[in-house]
Amino acid sequence: MTHPSRPEPPADLLFTAGVVYRGPGRDGVAAPLEVAVPLEVAVRDGRIAAIDADLSAWRGPDTEVVDLAGGMLHAGFVDAHIHPIQGGLERLSCDLSNGSTLDDYASLIASYARLTPPRGCDASRAWITGGGWAMSAFAGGTPSAAQLDAIEPIRPVFLYNRDHHGAWANSAALALAGITADTPDPADGRIERLPDGSPQGTLHEGAAALVAAVAPDPTPDDEYAALLEAQRYAHSLGITGWQDAIVGDYFGASDTALVYRRALAEGRLTVDVVGALWWDRTRGIEQVAELVARREQHASELGAASRFRLSAVKIMADGVVENGTASMLDPYLGEFGEGEHPRGIAFVGGKVLVDAIVALDAAGFSAHVHVIGDRAVREALDGFEAARATNGSSTLGRHHLAHVQFVHPDDLARFAALDVTANLQALWACNEPQMRDLTLPIVGAERAATQYPFASIQRTEKAVDARPRLCAGSDWPVSTPDPWAAIHVAVNRTLPADDPEFDPEPLLAHEALTLAEALDAYTAGSSWINGRGLGDAEVTGVIEVGAVADLAATDRDPFAGPAQSIHETRCTGTWVAGRQVF
Repeated sequence: MTHPSRPEPPADLLFTAGVVYRGPGRDGVAAPLEVAVPLEVAVRDGRIAAIDADLSAWRGPDTEVVDLAGGMLHAGFVDAHIHPIQGGLERLSCDLSNGSTLDDYASLIASYARLTPPRGCDASRAWITGGGWAMSAFAGGTPSAAQLDAIEPIRPVFLYNRDHHGAWANSAALALAGITADTPDPADGRIERLPDGSPQGTLHEGAAALVAAVAPDPTPDDEYAALLEAQRYAHSLGITGWQDAIVGDYFGASDTALVYRRALAEGRLTVDVVGALWWDRTRGIEQVAELVARREQHASELGAASRFRLSAVKIMADGVVENGTASMLDPYLGEFGEGEHPRGIAFVGGKVLVDAIVALDAAGFSAHVHVIGDRAVREALDGFEAARATNGSSTLGRHHLAHVQFVHPDDLARFAALDVTANLQALWACNEPQMRDLTLPIVGAERAATQYPFASIQRTEKAVDARPRLCAGSDWPVSTPDPWAAIHVAVNRTLPADDPEFDPEPLLAHEALTLAEALDAYTAGSSWINGRGLGDAEVTGVIEVGAVADLAATDRDPFAGPAQSIHETRCTGTWVAGRQVF
């Protein structure tokens, strides 16, 4: 703690009358107390200038004093796995995220259709696109075209589900895409079918691309509006940085890097962003040279300290367990285990995945790997082990595995041994009854007991103490981007008691994190994998003298209340480099 004399010049910004959670200390050592404590924080020239119990000496005639009113000041959240432009587009299109039943979705779709009628002779204006429906609202997680036809029989409708590993299409959309009983399943997906083989209306994984190819693409102006809406929404939740989990040519989508660059050029990008370039799973390591060239060109044009950097590469190793596409060590139970892919689908697996990770590590990229199944986790860890053996220590632990739903017990210690960070989407680590009813019959109780092992990864003896074991994100628009909602589940392993899907039985209670561990993952841990951790030139994610003043304030001290009320915490203000953005 500092004890400064009267400074000259004084602070630009002074936070007082509340408590401060500083985050983990330097060299990975936890703060003396893993709670928020009464402190004041002074900010000058966009950085934290002083931290002490009394900073009245730092007040000057132009100092802006922020009265925390008993609330808490913490480092701004950094969402380590988010799809912001996609989320913004859904907020501006047919957004189903506030619904939970077929009746809810019928009302939302009908309302959207009424408020956004087709215009002129532009066929693209006839389409209704968006997403946000929950698999748990439908038997087997598979809504039908007939159900959608009953809501909108004429206009083509194409709506992604919340996890974006599947989509719901009506008959008009299926017809425009030319999908019939004779259409084969793509290698990386599945068309849900009726008994006669005709399309049922749900399209899993790569099968959704068949309709996406004929649906209208958002315009550059649409995507720009979506980014600004996502940024506004994120700031209202205390988020000051993120890692965009897909930047580049994704199933024919436009290059969203251009959207960020437009926001930079117009001075409207306030969030700090790492873009994870998309790994084309139809190609091999020959694409690494192209990714490096793109990163270097971008850095030379914008500078290494830009608020938008292309320092990561996203590999989607597998799918999701609910539709049988997560890559598992042992076969699924039931029909998935008896089908063409009894252990799921390794989109990028085995030696192909190992070679990709080794090549990306050698090129200095942070590898951001989507892994749901225990086989995908193991094969990714094999890749990092091979990278260490081949390249030595190169990327300083910025590699991270997102989701990590199923982890074999034999692989838990490998995260620390290989210096790989687990990227948590913690909101899913609960006994949500309907999703449990979808997964238990196909994975079995033994494998279900290995889900989301947050504490086991966090508390394994660390090979390198200075590096975080956990970072955290939302995967929005798959789920809410509200960090406090996710932190609540990370600590309680249940949803809030007032949630319609609340189950009082925690999901593997021994895997619960402390509030400090969860908060550190969402701040310091995520800043670390974005190249903004302790020891980097620009430090965020902690409240330390010299760190960038990316900060958020809350309406209460969540450490002082019961763990069951964490989700009630609300953001009251957000600052980026000392400038208030919410």
